[in-house]
Amino acid sequence: MGRTGSASLPLHGGHVPAWLSSRMARLGRVVTEAIVHHYGAEEFVRRVAHPFWFQSFGAVMGMDWHSSGITTSVLGAMKRGLDPISNELGIYVCGGRGNASRKTPAELALVGERTGLDVAALARASRLVAKVDSAAVQDGYSLYLHGFIVTKSGAWTVVQQGMNTDEKLARRYHWLSEGLESFVDEPHAAIEGPRNEALLVNMTDHRAAPSRSAQLSLLERGPDAVLDVLSPTKQLSLPHLDMPAHHDVRRDDVSMKRLGAALLAATEAEPETYEDLLLTRGVGARTVFALAHVAEVVHGAPSRFSDPARFSLAHGGKDGHPFPVPLEVYDETIRVMKDAVERAKLGNADRLHAIRALDERARALEGVVEEVDFEGFVRDERAKSRERGGRTVFDR
Repeated sequence: MGRTGSASLPLHGGHVPAWLSSRMARLGRVVTEAIVHHYGAEEFVRRVAHPFWFQSFGAVMGMDWHSSGITTSVLGAMKRGLDPISNELGIYVCGGRGNASRKTPAELALVGERTGLDVAALARASRLVAKVDSAAVQDGYSLYLHGFIVTKSGAWTVVQQGMNTDEKLARRYHWLSEGLESFVDEPHAAIEGPRNEALLVNMTDHRAAPSRSAQLSLLERGPDAVLDVLSPTKQLSLPHLDMPAHHDVRRDDVSMKRLGAALLAATEAEPETYEDLLLTRGVGARTVFALAHVAEVVHGAPSRFSDPARFSLAHGGKDGHPFPVPLEVYDETIRVMKDAVERAKLGNADRLHAIRALDERARALEGVVEEVDFEGFVRDERAKSRERGGRTVFDR
């Protein structure tokens, strides 16, 4: 199994307003289509299985960049946006939060009818993943969300989230079918909790194999007998996303070099490289800046997503951090991406390639970035919020 990881996030209440949820579904759809066009459906499930990419994906959609709500919202947006074209893309999103998670087997059965996949095997995988993260791994988090994303080739990823109300934290677990040999013997490659967590009962640890065997013969004596022989668990190096409690986006949360490169790419785009893109009606420097971040979500390697907060600078956040969601910019981003994807479907991928070139240009400029006025950028966005259709969840 490829190492995917976990994420610890502050618990957040609130809701996603309709004006944002509909846009998240549309943007999520065209970004997914672009990834599938360039790299295939199996690569998309690999991306979803990476906690840093997943967080960045939600941030570029305008969700709260660090909160637990990003998981439910992104999975919901994917499910709504991809359902009408699931057969075309070969990607199916099942499950969800609460009651929706319990509908996963029935939804997988429908996928089996469409694709001919082994429904029993998929349903068993879904149940086992949920059981492992709730029973075999006991870390104080109660699962309340289970998302199962599968391709027509049978590749799948699971995103689950648990809640620890005492610590006011949520934890997200990412699974990937690729290379999976056992559900009970180190299926995650590692499990890790918050840095101050002293104990994690992990029955999937390889060194717990004797305990698993003993458990089968000790069931009549109850769980205490099993825990008595459980050896100390190990903590392996796994991509683990630890999001801070502060809600505002701060300079330290963002890679200034990458942010500066995106700003330069937006204002100094070479005409011969971006002519087709820049001549698109309504596309100015601000939209190109947002597109640079969307392009990075489509094309970036895992190491590019170590600072998910940076992606919130593309379309803001629904709670007003780092600034209100600029709907005019958001809608232009969706329009340009949708137009590029539709052209590519008809055999003309020039505009989609231009968006990819924007990402390449931004990376090339990282070496010449000197100083970025982060606070000034956020101030300017807030000052121009009204003229760009800025909205938050607190608006009437």
